[in-house]
Amino acid sequence: MLGWLALAVSGVVVLALGGFYVLTMPWTLSAADLPKHTADLANGERMFWAGGCVSCHAAPGSKGDDRLKLVGGVEIASPFGTFVTPNISSDRTAGIGAWSDLDFVNAMMRGVSPAGEHLYPAFPYTSYQHMRIEDLLDLRAYLATLPADATPSKSFELPFPFNIRRGIGLWKLVYLDGKPYAPDLAWSASAKAGGYLVVGPGHCGECHTPRDAFGGLEKSRWLAGGPAPDGKGRIPDITPTGAFAKWSASDIAEALDTGFTPDFDTLGGSMAEVVENLHHLADQDRADIAAYLKAIPPVPPAAP
Repeated sequence: MLGWLALAVSGVVVLALGGFYVLTMPWTLSAADLPKHTADLANGERMFWAGGCVSCHAAPGSKGDDRLKLVGGVEIASPFGTFVTPNISSDRTAGIGAWSDLDFVNAMMRGVSPAGEHLYPAFPYTSYQHMRIEDLLDLRAYLATLPADATPSKSFELPFPFNIRRGIGLWKLVYLDGKPYAPDLAWSASAKAGGYLVVGPGHCGECHTPRDAFGGLEKSRWLAGGPAPDGKGRIPDITPTGAFAKWSASDIAEALDTGFTPDFDTLGGSMAEVVENLHHLADQDRADIAAYLKAIPPVPPAAP
């Protein structure tokens, strides 16, 4: 009897492990999914600044041209542990210089490394998944023009069970849908274009949208603000009834360019970095972002 019981338990364990293995397998794009495309470096630079790559991947405290040496090292605190941004310079060993276009697109859109491992969602691939592949290929080409640096990436330690990368596969089943950006058809062309920049490369929702207990974005409260991801303070509501309620679209565009608000104040904290990045974009891009932020529906205040 005990032998049969042990066999049954063993069978259940094997089935559970097999199910876990299948459900957590990384799913990726194939070479056939990449379009034929001639890289546009100017657009790649635009994606670079829209995405704020420097803010996370430049060495802490770096200035001037050194900020284009994307050696990483920025610590990102979270309820699940502290992550450290990696070297994404064009160095072929320490950075991503040896990655293929497919490797890059899979990391950006599917959160999978060239080695086939899940990337932690501290890297905002849940936003980048909504980007056009052509824009990602342009970004990849632009990154290849930046300096190579052999500074090794710093490792990070996470407590159990968050140190089990395979478990990210279960998280992705809920929070990574692989859907392209789909604007509201009633919006203006400007708002649609701005929405793409906000939802995709700009990944604004990663800070301005509250998260649930598992670290996923609460899409029903899109851009409605909430606790800062690092636990220090709050990120403001930027829906039409939030922080920008009394601002015109031109006020928002101006603030994103200069950092100055219509109230004769300045945008500070992490937004100062955002402004520094967005200043590199064309006026029309900032105007499009502003149009989107005025077009999205407001979200009722959260319960205390």
